[in-house]
Amino acid sequence: MSNTIALQRLLNHVADLLLPQECFVCGAGSGGEAVCAACRAELPLQPQEAACPVCALPSPGGAVCGRCLREPPAFDTTRALFAYAFPVDRMVQALKYHHRLALARFFADRLLELPPPEGADLLLPMPLHAHRLRERGFNQAAEIARPLAAAWGLPLELATVRREREVPAQAGLDRKARIANLRNAFRCARPLTGLHVVVVDDVMTTGASLNELARTLKAGGAVRVENLIVARTP
Repeated sequence: MSNTIALQRLLNHVADLLLPQECFVCGAGSGGEAVCAACRAELPLQPQEAACPVCALPSPGGAVCGRCLREPPAFDTTRALFAYAFPVDRMVQALKYHHRLALARFFADRLLELPPPEGADLLLPMPLHAHRLRERGFNQAAEIARPLAAAWGLPLELATVRREREVPAQAGLDRKARIANLRNAFRCARPLTGLHVVVVDDVMTTGASLNELARTLKAGGAVRVENLIVARTP
């Protein structure tokens, strides 16, 4: 991590702790929260009862969608809190690229409003490649997962799975191309025999990264992989 990134991260964290919070969305006082109550009530929620239980996209009656029936992914279920739409998209980008770490806590607190995962053995943030981690200075998925692990009493696994190679840009690729692009991108550092793993990530787009990670986890012995996502793209 460069000294500039480390310093910026430290300054933003101190500001989050010491300075009065202003709402990220509207700029009004937010009483110590990253988003005020009024704006929080307007955030675009992803439907829970009318979503495919596997991929979390809208599905009539909450049935498994056609694509998941035709091509079942390696993961078993997905829960997404928000739709990846304004202003959630800007919030995710501010966390990832501008070190607005208070938003990680905000997202975690909202995820804690969902029922906890039943029978889970561990939480696993979506791994970043070492180069990307040094460049960014932190893993946003890990920052979101920390409060969840503490609240649910689950181990937070930061070194169990490594991202072996940095995948080229996925933008503009269809789902099949993304899957091919990600093949063998992860490696398990220890056996996961019989374990129920909950993967935490910020955004799910096509699900290709999550699918490859789940494939790796199951190859390592995991019996169930559940995704817990902040935002789902349409």
